[in-house]
Amino acid sequence: MDYLKRFWNWLLRNLKAYWNLLLGKTTIDEQVVEKYNEVKEKLEDVVEDIQDVAEEIQERVENVKEEWKDVKDALEEVVEQTEDVIDAAKGKKKRGRPRKN
Repeated sequence: MDYLKRFWNWLLRNLKAYWNLLLGKTTIDEQVVEKYNEVKEKLEDVVEDIQDVAEEIQERVENVKEEWKDVKDALEEVVEQTEDVIDAAKGKKKRGRPRKN
């Protein structure tokens, strides 16, 4: 009978220790899942921010392209006017619209 009592006490101690170990691991697993979800949400926020910035950059690039086109057109006009100034300095008459007959 004494053996059964010792065995029973040993079984309860070990069962309690294993139960605590199991609960401890479950808590760690839950913490890991919680951290994973937090990181996932933060990553989604960062991806959204990056997409917003990329759209803004693309819009700025398009605006810069349009402005460079305007600058190019203005420079072409300046070149044409410069040629007219050079011709005037050489003594050539000013070009204009052709006369209608």
